[in-house]
Amino acid sequence: MKAIRSRRIVTPDGVREGVVIVEGERIAAIEDGAPEGAQLIDLGDLALMPGLVDTHVHVNEPGRTEWEGFHTATRAAASGGITTIVDMPLNCDPVTTTDDAFQQKLTAIEGLLHVDAGFWGGVIPGNADELTPMARAGVLGCKAFLCDSGLAEFPMASEADLRRAMPILRDAGIPLLAHAELDLGGPSCDIGARSHDAWVASRPRAWEDAAIALLIALCRETGCAVHVVHLSSASALPMLREAREEGLPITVETCPHYLCLTAEEVPEGETVYKCAPPIRDAANQDALWDGLREGVIDFVISDHSPCTPGLKRIDTGDFGSAWGGIASLSLGLPSLMGEAQRRGHGLSELARWLSAAPAKFAGLDAKGAIAPGKDADLCAFDPDASFEVATEDLHFKHRVSPYLGKRLRGRVERTWLRGQTIFERGAADEFGSPRGAPRLHRGS
Repeated sequence: MKAIRSRRIVTPDGVREGVVIVEGERIAAIEDGAPEGAQLIDLGDLALMPGLVDTHVHVNEPGRTEWEGFHTATRAAASGGITTIVDMPLNCDPVTTTDDAFQQKLTAIEGLLHVDAGFWGGVIPGNADELTPMARAGVLGCKAFLCDSGLAEFPMASEADLRRAMPILRDAGIPLLAHAELDLGGPSCDIGARSHDAWVASRPRAWEDAAIALLIALCRETGCAVHVVHLSSASALPMLREAREEGLPITVETCPHYLCLTAEEVPEGETVYKCAPPIRDAANQDALWDGLREGVIDFVISDHSPCTPGLKRIDTGDFGSAWGGIASLSLGLPSLMGEAQRRGHGLSELARWLSAAPAKFAGLDAKGAIAPGKDADLCAFDPDASFEVATEDLHFKHRVSPYLGKRLRGRVERTWLRGQTIFERGAADEFGSPRGAPRLHRGS
């Protein structure tokens, strides 16, 4: 039995002083004092938070492990207080759009996980017959692109494709996740362009808004739960609010890079900021925070989407040809902490946005909160610390990120997965052996 004491335990009912009692892999109780004979860990003023749940991570294994792999990605997750990730169906090879590909992924991860991991399948043209087998095998939901994904083997899904897929997903009890951009034409970001403004102009908010309008209509028509991934367009919030008020099963996520970075601050040629949808202006960012505060946006995830440095075109600064994706796994909590505090939010809101809400969305009932019966997934967090992000702070495969050199607020000191330490800052072996396990759909 372990007893973890903190003056700031972040529970669903608020922040309190006390002792979290851990028996085996689960939280047994929250008490005022430690039971006699328990192994006591006293965190003092460090906040004890629920392990974070990041439901949008591109791990790229098997097949593109030179971009990222489960060993490095899950170590990075552990160092950021994340105890569960959910892996996207691309950019691995094969992409996770068939049951066979999903089985290959489950084989590939054996012995590599430092945190628990769930998995999304994919919706592409012609794979409707694979959706039920993937759901039975344990995927938590299936993702579609409403625009070019950048990978030939993961083509965009048309409206007709979605109409075929959504009733199947509805009947399987899992959601459709959607990259919500419809290509409406407009200016292009040509090869050689070194301006982030050119990239933003090529992916206007109207693309997101049109895609979200279509998804709302299809959700209403089919009754399939719909999840909008990485929302960057604040102008979509009114229609999303109306859809929620109507009672439609729609959820929404956004990312730290949309909440903490702005287009105005992106230097020329700094392709580490390129992502799709793009980072937008400060006024749009303020409106996203309003949507998060109101609850129209449900939670915040990393959308960790790494690649090799060469594909990022760091040497040329070419926004036209660089791979689009932000590498930030492990930095979600400290990147949000300062901005959240500035806007009047505290640890309770961060725990809801980064842990409880994404766990609920993914159907991970044992995750997401410090409460009796839940997995003892915990992180010791110093919200009063600050640090300048250096390469040694990054544990994903390629230490390339727009956060390098930025001063962030708060630091994870220790992470527990189901009662066992999986990261301890400054220890001789900060990570130890992999202890993670697959987390499959409960109906599988």
